[in-house]
Parts: sequence; C-alpha cells; structure tokens
Amino acid sequence: MRQQSVRSAALVLCILSYLLAGAAVFDALESEAESGRRRLLAEKQSELRRVGFSAEDYRELQRVALQAEPHRAGRQWKFAGSFYFAITVITTIGYGHAAPGTDSGKVFCMLYALLGIPLTLVTFQSLGERLNALVRHLLLAAKRCLGLQRPRVSTENMVVAGLLVCAATLALGAAAFAYFEGWTFFHAFYYCFITLTTIGFGDFVALQRDEALQRKPPYVAFSFLYILVGLTVIGAFLNLVVLRFLAASTDAPERAARRTSPIRPGGSASVSHRIHQLEMWARDNPGFSPPASPGAVGGCGAGRPPARRKSI
Repeated sequence: MRQQSVRSAALVLCILSYLLAGAAVFDALESEAESGRRRLLAEKQSELRRVGFSAEDYRELQRVALQAEPHRAGRQWKFAGSFYFAITVITTIGYGHAAPGTDSGKVFCMLYALLGIPLTLVTFQSLGERLNALVRHLLLAAKRCLGLQRPRVSTENMVVAGLLVCAATLALGAAAFAYFEGWTFFHAFYYCFITLTTIGFGDFVALQRDEALQRKPPYVAFSFLYILVGLTVIGAFLNLVVLRFLAASTDAPERAARRTSPIRPGGSASVSHRIHQLEMWARDNPGFSPPASPGAVGGCGAGRPPARRKSI
C-alpha cells in the first residue's frame, strides 16, 4: 500500500512538472506572436473608426462575421452535418465548429453524450484489442518466415509496430486532407493528430469549405471513415503504451520484494505466480514452450527415459 501511495504521488508530481514545462514552452513560442496579432487588430479597428465606424458598429460586424463562419460548409444541420456533429460528440473530439442553437437540442446533446461516450469507449477498446491481436499474429508469421524456431512477440515489438502503423495512418490522412482542403502537408498532419487524439482544437476542421457537406459526398464519407478507423488505430497504440507503463511500474516493486525477501522452499505464492506467467506467455506466443523441470535435467531417475516436454 505504501509503495502504491508513493507511486501515485510521484505520478502527480510528474504531471504537474509536465504542465509547468509545457506552459513555459508555449509561453515562449506563442506569446510574442499573440501580441503581434493584437497590435494588428488594434490598427484595423483604428482604420475603421477613421472611416466612420463606431465601437457598436464594430461589435455588430464582428458578431455577424462569427455567425456566418460555420455556414461556409453549407447547411450544418442537414443529415450529413448532423452526422459529423454526432461523431465529434461521442468521440469527445468537440471541434466547436457547430453547436446546438435550441434548448431542446442542448438537452438532447447532453443525454446523447451521456450514453454515447461510454459506448464509444467500450467499442474502440474492443476494436483496439482485435487490432493488436492481428498485429501480434502478423509479427509471429513474419518471424516464422524469417526462420526463427521459437518466435515470440514482446511488448516492445508491439509498441514499435503500433508506432509505425500510427505514423502511416497519420501520413495517409495528411496527404488526403492536404489534397482536398488545400492545406500544407504539415497543417494536414497537425489536423489529423489533433483529431485522432481527440484534442479537437477546432483551428483546422475538414469539410468546412465550399459547402462540402452537400456537394462532395465521397469526400464526406472518406472523412467520417478516416476519423473512426484512425481513432481505433491510435487508441490501440495508446493502450499498448499505457499497459507497458503499468506493467513496468508494477514489476519494479515485485522485483524489489523478491530481492529483499528470503526464498522459502514452500513458497507457493511465487510458484503460482511463475505458473501464471508461463500460462500468459503460452497464450500470447503459440511457439512458446516452458523449460524442462530440474528433475529432468539432473540425474534423479537416471534409468528413466527423459520426460517429454509439454506445452501449457
């Protein structure tokens, strides 16, 4: 219990340190550019005042411009736009490019999210497990093709493979959105990353130009499919990383306890733990077989034939 409390406290300190470091870096990178944009905006306001715009006129113009921004994509609340909005709700992307305007729409949105978000998390978790199982099977097949007698797939192998699949998914989406939206490849890659990690700033949003929601059905279908498949891929990879971290953090106290505690001949707990480990390895690695028992290797029962090795 004490070790778990220390680990939790260390994680909290790591998060706080990470937040402080991130705040310092963003401050250094973005603060000066923000000041420049504010100065430019103030100059534009001064120019408008010189031609007869009052402060109230400027606020009205600003309000109209903000309200007109979402309508560049066409009708946001026809079926295609509503489906797009529903995706951003249940996946918690939340671009902010559209929001319910009626009280009944806001109430339904809350109820819809209340059921949809847990359902989506469970679905992506299940799909991610199936995807990881497929990747493990492919890695085992590849190692057998290379001539390895007893191939096995470690967690590190899975993490590397998952990283490569994620990079390929992001690059494919970046190339497609750069073509359809007219963005640079970097901005399209940034959009894909922010979307598939469900950060969803909303500074770049697909399907918001030239009434694309109504006029480009193939592109709309591709965008929806890419978001759903991409979320599955990224989620599967993040699950691998989290599980690897949890395994490393729980193995360390166990190794320390084994080093400090004496080994008792009747230590049934350590034996059962070892058997459980062997069962897990055998389930995840079909080519794995446990080592022979010491009795079979040593000289006890010299007149007997060597025992056949069994797979668990």
